[in-house]
Amino acid sequence: MAETKEQRLAREIYAQVGGMGNVNKVIHCMTRVRMDIKDNASVNLDGLKKIDGVLGIVEDDTLQVVLGPGIVNKVANEMVGMAGVRLGEIIPMKPSTSAALSGREEAERKAAITKANQKNKNNTPFKRALKSIANIFVPLIPAFVGAGIIGGIASVMQNMLTAGSLSGESWVTLVVVLNIIKSGLFAYLNIYVGINAAKVFGATEGLGGVVAGIIYLTGMNPELPLPNVFTGGNLVAGQGGIIGVIFAVFLLSIVEKWLRKFIPDSIDVIVTPTISLLLIGILTIFLIMPIAGVISSSLVGAITWVLNVGGAFAGFVLGATFLPMVMFGLHQILTPIHIEMISTQGMTLLLPILAMAGAGQVGAALALWVKCRKNKQLTNMIKGALPVGILGIGEPLIYAVTLPLGRPFITACIGGGIGGAVIGAIGGVGATAIGPSGVALLPLISNKLWWGYALGLVAAYAGGFVATFLFGVPEEAMEPSELPSSEPANPEMVDLEESSVVR
Repeated sequence: MAETKEQRLAREIYAQVGGMGNVNKVIHCMTRVRMDIKDNASVNLDGLKKIDGVLGIVEDDTLQVVLGPGIVNKVANEMVGMAGVRLGEIIPMKPSTSAALSGREEAERKAAITKANQKNKNNTPFKRALKSIANIFVPLIPAFVGAGIIGGIASVMQNMLTAGSLSGESWVTLVVVLNIIKSGLFAYLNIYVGINAAKVFGATEGLGGVVAGIIYLTGMNPELPLPNVFTGGNLVAGQGGIIGVIFAVFLLSIVEKWLRKFIPDSIDVIVTPTISLLLIGILTIFLIMPIAGVISSSLVGAITWVLNVGGAFAGFVLGATFLPMVMFGLHQILTPIHIEMISTQGMTLLLPILAMAGAGQVGAALALWVKCRKNKQLTNMIKGALPVGILGIGEPLIYAVTLPLGRPFITACIGGGIGGAVIGAIGGVGATAIGPSGVALLPLISNKLWWGYALGLVAAYAGGFVATFLFGVPEEAMEPSELPSSEPANPEMVDLEESSVVR
C-alpha cells in the first residue's frame, strides 16, 4: 500500500528530530504538532523546515512543527500510532537502544539540560504564567470553533424568524436544538477550563472540574443566598468566571502537592481530595469569587472604555499588534477576557478588532502572489495557506509566507491596524461567541453590525495589499523558482525500526 501524505510527514518529522527515541511525547493544537524533545542537539531544524508540508518551526518549551489545520490532527495521530501510544502519553524507550547508547545518551542529556538552562535565562515567571494560561485553552479551541459556528447559525436563524423571513415550528425547533448544542460548551465552560487548568498546574483533573463547578453555586438555595463578604450583597452564580476558576485551581494544585508530602499513601485517596476540596471550596465561595468578580468587571470595563474613547486609534494599535502575539502563541491568553465580556455584555468588542490582523495578512499574501508570480514555490505556498487565512487561521501564512520574508509581516500588521481602525471608528461591533475569525466570524457579529465587520475586513485586505505591494516585497522573493519534483522516499534512508507502525 502506498504511503499517505500524513504517514510521510510523520516519518520525516521523526527522522529530523533524532528518531522516535528522541521524542518524549507528542500532542497537537489547531495547527502545530508539539513534541517534548529529550535531546535538542539531535534535532535538525534545517531539515525539518525543508520537509514538504512543514510551514514553519517554533522553538519553545516544546518543539512545534506548523502544519496547518486539519492535517495536523492526522499527522499527530500517525506519530503516536507509530510509537504505540496515545496523544500526550510518554513514548517508551526501546531497551536495546537505551542499553547500546546509554553512555552517549547520558552525555547528550546533560548537554541538552545545559542548553535548555541557557535558553531559559530569559524565561521570566510572567512569561511562564502567560504560557500556562494559553495551554489551558489550546485544547478547547476546536470546541470554541464548532460551538461558535453552530451558535452563529442559530443566531442568524433567530433573527430571520424575528424578521418574518422564516416561519414555522420546525424552524423554531431547529434553533432550539442548535442552541442546546452550543450551550454544551458555553454553559459548562468553567468546568472544562477547571479540568484543563488542573492538568497544566499539576492538580487532579477531576478535582479541578469540581472546584470550577463551585462557581455555579448549584447547591445554594436562591431564597437564602450566601453573602458577599466584601460588598455586603449576595453572591451571584458565575461571579468571578474564568479568572476565578484559574486562580482557584492553581491554589488547589498547591494544596494537593503540600498534603501529599505527609499524608500516608494508604489514606491519601480519601484524605487529600476531601481536605483539598473543603479548603479550596470555602476559599472559592467567600474569597476568590468576590475578588475575581471585581477584577473581571474592572478588566472588561477598562477595555470597553479604551475602545469607546480611543476609537480608530485604539483599533489601529490593537489590530496592528495582534499578529506578533499570534506568532509567539500568546493570543490564547485573551480568551478569558473575551469570555468575561460575552458573559457580562453579551458580546466581545475585542475579537472583531483583533481578527483584522489575519485579514491584513491575507491582503499581504495577495500582493506577494501578484508581484512574485515567477516564484512558483512561494505562490504555491500562498495558494495553500490563503483559504484558511481567509477563515481567520493565520499561522500557515505567518510561518510559511510573511514571517520568513520579513517585510511582508510588518506590512501585514499595518493592514490589520487599518482594519482595526475602521471597526474602532464605527464602534459597537462585537461578537457573541469566540472561536471563528476572518469571514467565518460574520454570523457571530451582534446588533446587526455585520456590515461594519465586513467593512473592516475589506479595509484590512486593501491595507495589507497596498502596503505590501508598495513597500513589503523583498527583491529575493521575486526571483524565479520552480516547484521541486515529487520523488518517492529512498527506503535506504528510512530507519525501519523507528518507522514501523505498532497496532
